[in-house]
Amino acid sequence: MPAKKTQAPPKNFEEGLDELEQIIAQIEEGKIGLEESLQRQERAQFLLQYCRAVLDKAEQQIQLLSAAGDGTLHAAPLEAPQP
Repeated sequence: MPAKKTQAPPKNFEEGLDELEQIIAQIEEGKIGLEESLQRQERAQFLLQYCRAVLDKAEQQIQLLSAAGDGTLHAAPLEAPQP
């Protein structure tokens, strides 16, 4: 079994998302060979994991500030909207 190559992460979320969208478009066009498609699919999986991790971290950092009855502010985690 060949050793896995270490993937270089994108500089930021936006760059990762842009590269992911480009890879998806290239694969969907069907103009690249099977081996190239498999390599790009592997890169796409890496980018997807990277982007999800960035979003998860951002979600943890988002807090909702609300005023208490005495005028003080306290932070609470942002809750997901109800469907």
